[in-house]
Amino acid sequence: MVVGTAGHVDHGKTELVKALTGVDTDRLKEEKERGISIELGFAPLRLPDGRQLGLVDVPGHERFIRQMLAGVAGIDLVLLVVAADEGVMPQTREHLAIIDLLRVPRGILVVTKIDLVEEDWLALVEEEVRDAVKGTVLEGAPLVKVSAVTGEGIEELQDLLAQETREIPPRPASGRVRLPIDRVFSLPGFGTIVTGTLWSGTIQVGSEVEIQPEGLKSRARSLQVHGRSVERAQAGQRVAVNLTGVNVEEVHRGSVVVEPGWWRPAWRLDVSLKLLPEAQPLKHRQRIRFYLGTKEALGRVALLDREELGGGQEAFAQLLLEEPVVAAARDRFILRTYSPLETIGGGEVISINPPRRRRFREEVIQTLARRMAGTSRDILLSVVGEEREGLSLRKAAARAEVDRKEAHEILAVAEKEGKVVLLPAGEGDLYAVTPASLNRWWERVRDALEEFHRRYSLRSGLPKEELRTRFFPRLDGRTFYGLLEHWEAEGRIGVEGNSVHLAGYRPQMDARQQKAISVLEERYRQGHFQPPSTEEAGKDLDLTAGELEELLHYLVRQGILVKVSEGLYFHREALEEAREAIRRLGEKGPFTLAEVRDLLGSSRKYVLPLLEYLDHTKFTRRVGDKRIVIG
Repeated sequence: MVVGTAGHVDHGKTELVKALTGVDTDRLKEEKERGISIELGFAPLRLPDGRQLGLVDVPGHERFIRQMLAGVAGIDLVLLVVAADEGVMPQTREHLAIIDLLRVPRGILVVTKIDLVEEDWLALVEEEVRDAVKGTVLEGAPLVKVSAVTGEGIEELQDLLAQETREIPPRPASGRVRLPIDRVFSLPGFGTIVTGTLWSGTIQVGSEVEIQPEGLKSRARSLQVHGRSVERAQAGQRVAVNLTGVNVEEVHRGSVVVEPGWWRPAWRLDVSLKLLPEAQPLKHRQRIRFYLGTKEALGRVALLDREELGGGQEAFAQLLLEEPVVAAARDRFILRTYSPLETIGGGEVISINPPRRRRFREEVIQTLARRMAGTSRDILLSVVGEEREGLSLRKAAARAEVDRKEAHEILAVAEKEGKVVLLPAGEGDLYAVTPASLNRWWERVRDALEEFHRRYSLRSGLPKEELRTRFFPRLDGRTFYGLLEHWEAEGRIGVEGNSVHLAGYRPQMDARQQKAISVLEERYRQGHFQPPSTEEAGKDLDLTAGELEELLHYLVRQGILVKVSEGLYFHREALEEAREAIRRLGEKGPFTLAEVRDLLGSSRKYVLPLLEYLDHTKFTRRVGDKRIVIG
């Protein structure tokens, strides 16, 4: 588990960590010179019962709130530090507000520097601290008084840490890997190294990982937990990961090491937002700074049911970010004003990359309320419902933070209830779509097929791949064919070979077309090895160019004509006769184009495209200036 400090600048956080662990977390030259923490510090703490914790020491100066937020993100327990000689100060209150907004699950109140004050004063400070935490997550937290100089109270604090951390449930080691990066550096011979608290999942040496939102692929070459090399690191540990194939300039604090294929960067988030009581009103579309994990991003707040949110108020909103973040439902975040930098509130993420919400719509507010308070089933069905084009079960489970097996069971029941339709997908997955989305798909496809049948009444149907390309480019092949099978089972369509038609449709031909087809067939039969051009074939038939082309396509589909090249058709009988004559010629050895021309009594104009067609269909093969029969 990970424990973090919080509190006003120069209240003894770093000295407290040193007294607990023996490690001075101020490692920078400037920190030594100024006597304050500027960057995050880390140290291992061995408890009396043998368990090891990770301690994160955060800066207390107001200028370094960004660093403080990166350090406090993901901690399991906080030590709120207040110096006995100064009491509760401005950064104490701001850090406390952040802890409360992030809902840090547990905490200990630590009054430091008790060697500098009298007992009466110390009692007043203790009372002040108790008053400050009323109404927050730290109300009722145990309080301990210590001196890092004399060691008084340190052992009691260690015992309290052991007691409190035993009450905290472990993080999900079986979840999807997610490690927000708080430090990036390189070492000679090792390359890029990132550190952070592993929020969920397990990383092993050799594990394939992604760096998001940059989308970089990498692998964990080696792992360390508190300076000790390990083969495996799991959720709740401070981890250093040596990444392969990634330059140190490509990764930043705020990037996240994740399990490949499961996390997608988000530019838009539905959230439940709460302003601090003392915050100035937040206006619709106001620019803000957003903090989640170790990430800071600029963005704007779209208030969904009002024009302004007052101090102490709560509302649903949509955050429109200027750069992508990695987030999950239930994540806690902090908001600060764009300028000047002030913490104004925070809240909880409801959904990732949702559609743009229409404002002042009661159904929108109800949807968000259900998602926020809902069960795994509610959230999963909401995720599927928000995707107009549907999504795979694997992605739906990831976005809803639901185990894949549980997601499968939920959606199987929902399908029986008529709430979703499940289609097969590639790699043994399923594809979930709502009946409403399926109906929208059908309306588009039905209109397209009706139009196709009107324009091409002699064709059996629209080619499958044309249908997929036009309307379903996002679907993999297995899902698309599953969709066709679904509609065919419902009696909406028919599938013949590579074409799709409306159920009950049959190609129809009127008397004029029947007469034209008879004439065309005879003209190509009479043309023999010198068939007519399309213009010659359609002469005096009173057909438009489009109608003529359609009739020729019909004759090709019926196997009466063969399209040899663009604009050139041979009657099937003539082509078969030519093939047989060329076969006999080939039995004597390689032959030239001129020999075929003389054999067929035709001309180069017809024989060259004919031979190229036979080459293409693997009947002949060109060898230099001659050809041989291979078919």
